[in-house]
This record gives sequence, C-alpha cells and structure tokens, in this order.
Amino acid sequence: MPFRRSNVRLLIFAGVYIVYMVIGASIFSAIEGPQERDMVKDLKDQRNQFFLDHQKCMTDAELEAFIVKIVQATNHGISAVRNVSSSNPNWSFGQSIFFASTVITTIGYGRVTPLSEVGKGFCILFTLIGIPMTLVLFSALVERLMIPIGWFQQWLISKLGHLYKLFHIKLFHVAIVAIVLVVFFMLIPSAIYSSLETKWNYLDSLYYCFISLTTVGLGDFIPGDNPDQALRPLYKVATTCYLLLGLIAMMVFLTTVYEIPELNLGFFLFLKSDNDDPERMRLTKAPCDLDSSQNYVRQIDDDGYGTRSRGAGADANYDGVPSFPRPLATKTEPADFH
Repeated sequence: MPFRRSNVRLLIFAGVYIVYMVIGASIFSAIEGPQERDMVKDLKDQRNQFFLDHQKCMTDAELEAFIVKIVQATNHGISAVRNVSSSNPNWSFGQSIFFASTVITTIGYGRVTPLSEVGKGFCILFTLIGIPMTLVLFSALVERLMIPIGWFQQWLISKLGHLYKLFHIKLFHVAIVAIVLVVFFMLIPSAIYSSLETKWNYLDSLYYCFISLTTVGLGDFIPGDNPDQALRPLYKVATTCYLLLGLIAMMVFLTTVYEIPELNLGFFLFLKSDNDDPERMRLTKAPCDLDSSQNYVRQIDDDGYGTRSRGAGADANYDGVPSFPRPLATKTEPADFH
C-alpha cells in the first residue's frame, strides 16, 4: 500500500482522540470521585445511625426520610445495598472511561451522571469538543474500511456479473456486510454478555447490544453494574472498545447501503433531487471532461438525410446506455449544429 500522508494524519488524530478521552476520564474521575465518596460516607453513616436509633421501633416519617435518602443516592448510581461498602466506585478510572465514551458517542445511558456543578459544566465542554472529534474520526476510518469492502464487491461482480444483474449483486454484497455485522457485533457479543452478566438472559444481552449500537442508549441494561463484578473497571474498558468498534461497523454498513442509489431513499427528500437524478447522471457521465461544443454533432437520417457523423463526446454520452434516448434529428433541411 503506497505511503499516504492522510494515513499518518489519521493515526495522529486517532492518538489525539484517545488522549482526549483519557484526559476527560481523568478529569471526570478527579471531579466526581470525591463527591461520590462523600455521598457514600454520608449514606453509610445514615444507615448505621438508623440501625442504632430504630432497633425496636420507627415512625413513618423517619422511614420515609430514610427511603428518600436511598432513592437520591440510587438516582446517582450508588446502591445502598452493595455500593456503600464496594471497592469499585462508579467514578473509578475504568468507569470514567466508559462514561466518557458514552457521552462523546451520543449513546448516553444516563445511569451514572455528574454529581457536582463543576462536573456538569465540564461535561458540557467535553461533549462540545468530543462529539465533532468522534464524527471526524469515525468518518475517516469508515472511508478507509470501504476500500477493501469495495474490492470485495468488485470481486463479486467479476464472478457473478455474467449470471446476475448488477443491482442484485450489490444487494447480495450488502446482505453479506449485514450478516458480518449481526454475527460479530450482535450475536457473539450477546452470548458473551449473557455469560458474564448473571441477571441477563440472551435476549437481554441482544437487546443491550442493539440499543447501544443504534445509539438509543436507554440505560435499562448496562454491563458491569453489579458491584460484585470481577475486574469491573477492566470490564468497563473492554465494553468501551466494543462500543467504539460496533459503532464503526454500523457506519460501514450504512455507507454500503447508501452507495446503492436505489436504496438511498433519503436522496429523494433533498432539495437537489428536484433537478438531479443520481442514476441518470451516473449512466450518462462522460469519462473525461469535454468541451461543450463537442457534445453536439450533425444528425442525418438514413433516408437521404443520411449518416450520423461521429464526433468527440457523442458516443461517450450515449453508447452502452440503451435506455437513454438518443437525440433525434427532425426531417428537415440539413443544418449545422454548433
């Protein structure tokens, strides 16, 4: 593969993107970690005090106040059952990497959110910069991944072109890409998650993978939410890598679909579709730029108004396109067309 400076720039940008995510995760962890630890300590003290004060009896108001405290902590991702004494807080570095990736990829589960005012402000700034960086990086990667995918499509055409129509071969190519996406980014990861998450069945895992890779991000299923999960921070980082690769695979699939004009229905909703027909333009496009005066040649009928003069650009526009109407000369006195 020839050396391309754009590839070097892409690698540098990918490195900057990773560094940006790491820096963001570190800042989130530094900002939100102390806040979370304070909430955990307060909740633990409240729990212990409640146990000491109400060993024999309790009032409804006291019980209500305790429940409100628990609910407030739960809404911030802190479990009063396990996380109070857990060694893996929600804002560890691994957890922060996971949070940062879901923010800048717009998945945004919403289960764990910034607790402090400073954290909320930084989240806005981090997102404003991170989302455009994500779009640029993913677009550049998809552009390069489409090269081998295009080679595979050309190989299919060379092998099946004499048997099937071009459109049907392209549909077969899209189906293959879709199967690879479903198998390697839906079915297999679902099996892995269902084995790692004790409370998930296979359908729950498949549901999580689909909701995440479509960036819906409902947040009702999040891997590693169990405080007793072994190697929980590493598990979160691995899930982050899966989400990034899965989103790139989704973009590759969508790009493959959009490259077929008949399937790109969105084109017909754009304003330029009033004047442009992509398939007509593709079929009638000349192989090189020609002077406009070369596109008009003398047309003479066979009945004495005779033969058709060939000129540069005439066959380029019409030869090999039987469905496109050739210009017809009227049966009048021969005239020069300029």
